[in-house]
Amino acid sequence: MESVALSIEFQMSLLLFIALAGYLLASRINQSAVIGAILVGLLVGPSMLGLITYTEFVQSLAHLGAIILLFVIGFEFTIKDILKIHYVVIAIIGVIVPWIGGYALSLLFGFDMASAVFVGTALTATSIAITANVLKEINMLQTEAAKAIIGVAIIDDVLSLVALSITEELVTGSISAISISLVLIKAIGFIAIGGAVGIFWVSRLIERIDASKMAQKYPEFVFIFSMMIAFLYAMFADLMGLSGIVGAFLAGVAFGGIGLRNSKDVKEGAEYLHIIFASIFFVSLGILADFQALTQEILIFLLALTALAIVTKVIGCGLPAWAMGMCRKDSLIVGFGMSPRGEVAMIVALIGLNQGLIGQGIFVAIVLMSLLTTIITPIVYRNWFFKDACTPEGFRHE
Repeated sequence: MESVALSIEFQMSLLLFIALAGYLLASRINQSAVIGAILVGLLVGPSMLGLITYTEFVQSLAHLGAIILLFVIGFEFTIKDILKIHYVVIAIIGVIVPWIGGYALSLLFGFDMASAVFVGTALTATSIAITANVLKEINMLQTEAAKAIIGVAIIDDVLSLVALSITEELVTGSISAISISLVLIKAIGFIAIGGAVGIFWVSRLIERIDASKMAQKYPEFVFIFSMMIAFLYAMFADLMGLSGIVGAFLAGVAFGGIGLRNSKDVKEGAEYLHIIFASIFFVSLGILADFQALTQEILIFLLALTALAIVTKVIGCGLPAWAMGMCRKDSLIVGFGMSPRGEVAMIVALIGLNQGLIGQGIFVAIVLMSLLTTIITPIVYRNWFFKDACTPEGFRHE
């Protein structure tokens, strides 16, 4: 019986059952499916019932879900949509303000400098998987605010990578301008070269394959090839030190304009994969959190950290967006949209814990802060910003 419970088939069935329960809960409370999945994950995870834990299998499926989700989101965008000078400015300020805030708050609570630096770094990151999925659910991906969120978040990922590199070297006393420059060059180089190769070579190769006899005989051939490329992009992004989801998003952007005649639609096929694996990704975020590890002191720090995490992104990203011509509502949408820290901050916290640079208490606080910011943003979106139909103004000037 125990072997059955540990089998891949049973675990997969259980995770999908939990995801379905998340949909039912979301329907009952009139919230995003993301919220339902995370809340049910909390219910069955270590925090409450303890029926399922964050095993390596769950982690692997969740990682696949995040990659497929951003690949699908990428189809909705072009390179011009996400690479604008506005977004670079917003991203830079949106990294600096949370880092300073997190560092100062940690020192205020009596933590040492190494811990404070890591908390600040965890607050710089943004997980666009959550925000992008909610915007997709409510058909708002093509708004100017959504494009700004995606563009800023991609740049934010590069800057967070640099911040993590600086942090690791700062606390170990081996910081150098050369190593930081190398990280930045690799990240920018991957995005530039990967985007160009995808748009000007891979996408045309896919169209040529679609016109071949192979595609006529096997209409699914192009879809399999496209997914192979998407995972390769994710792998290369990881190798460059970026998050794999950035590579998958870049692949989706590159393939968005492909016209197919003989093959099955790549976007439609990826959507079906997204339904399965992205739901497991959101369930896994709830499973990962463990409220039982909280002490009274860490609970107070957690609440302060969560409030700070949201406020610093709203100020750091929302104010620059407003100053550069976005209407007030769209500026707030951008600020709140950049608030979820999700798995990105969790990864930063795990690095700090494994290297002995932060304690278990701070690790738990960062993980739960990531979870809370992930839950709060979809609630704010669905019940405030997008409660009624909205036509965003976007930037008033270029």
